[in-house]
Amino acid sequence: MKKGPIGIFDSGYGGLTVFKEIESRLPQYDFVYLGDNARVPYGTRSFETVYQYTWECVQHLFAMDCNLVVLACNTASAKALRSIQQNDLPSFDVDKRVLGVIRPTAEVVGTYTKTGKIGILATQGTVSSNSYVIEINKFFPDIKIFQEACPLWVPLVESNEFNTPGADYFIEKNLNNLFKQSPDIDTVVLACTHYPLLVDSISKFLPVGIRLVSQGKLVAESLEDYLERHTLLKESCSLGTRRNFYTTGAVGDFNEKAAIFLGHGVGYGIESKHLPL
Repeated sequence: MKKGPIGIFDSGYGGLTVFKEIESRLPQYDFVYLGDNARVPYGTRSFETVYQYTWECVQHLFAMDCNLVVLACNTASAKALRSIQQNDLPSFDVDKRVLGVIRPTAEVVGTYTKTGKIGILATQGTVSSNSYVIEINKFFPDIKIFQEACPLWVPLVESNEFNTPGADYFIEKNLNNLFKQSPDIDTVVLACTHYPLLVDSISKFLPVGIRLVSQGKLVAESLEDYLERHTLLKESCSLGTRRNFYTTGAVGDFNEKAAIFLGHGVGYGIESKHLPL
């Protein structure tokens, strides 16, 4: 296979939190990030539409010589990953790989709970897909899972309003709804890549002793392990300092909002580019 960068895809900006963790753990690789900002949000769209949009963007990353693409988006992982892996890749290119963010979380989160009860905070699309319930129960069939959709959390983050009293109101409300389902929940998963930016606010309203789990580090650790177990794929990932960012939307908007997630602009010598679909 021709060597190429690791591709990271998200419907918008949240995947940058996953990119940040992957880059930190695997800094030796080249990376290309693609955000489908022109068609965000994915969370309220049908399975068919999310699959169509995700597969289009994955093919764009393949065209940029990516042999491995990470769907750093819970909705895309829930609604599109299985179809891409099972139906598209075998006929498109058997050497390409597409991974998601749900399975790395599901594989380990059951070891964190002592009560056997886990809470999931996610978008409506991820909750409706039931993907976390299905995947966690594959590894930990005795664990009970409770879900709460938080439809306003993503807009709060993207509008840079996540450290405000208004944000606190909705965060407290959603957490109360979750724990009404079971007061014995002792582990809460942030099942949206935007939500790590809300950790400080969420922590203010969590009961004492609750473990809060963000996905980024788990995905990065899982990816490192995956590459070690798949040596040919690892060798196809190019080494270097390439960090390219693409958006299907307006470059100026992307640069401005990306700074919220990365803690700096995308341009430490790098510029994001518009990708027409």
